[in-house]
Amino acid sequence: MSEAPDPEVVELATKIFDLARRGETEALVAYVDAGVPANLTNDRGDSLVMLAAYHGHAEAVRALLERGAEVDRINDRGQTPLAGAVFKVEEGVIRVLLDGGADPAAGTPSAIDTARMFGKTELLELFGVR
Repeated sequence: MSEAPDPEVVELATKIFDLARRGETEALVAYVDAGVPANLTNDRGDSLVMLAAYHGHAEAVRALLERGAEVDRINDRGQTPLAGAVFKVEEGVIRVLLDGGADPAAGTPSAIDTARMFGKTELLELFGVR
């Protein structure tokens, strides 16, 4: 039998996930620098990097990666931050993730598959595939 999560912890985690979604880099990294795991995930397995990437916040993504966040952390649906950024056509985020070592072939669908699905040939070239 597991205990119910502490409501204060849930509230704090929700606030931190919202900072990632909104790209509030300074506040977000203050929490990470104070001890919040850079790879914190929500109930769907979305990491802080995934949320920042999906919502187009390249600086927040860069700051999280600099603090040890996993660039290819897969969520509960098998998606990577790079595939999310490709889906949203967030070119700045895509470049930050690639600079951080993201694998375009990771995940299901992968960033490569996602780019093919939406006919994003310029992204396929960026990934070094055709």
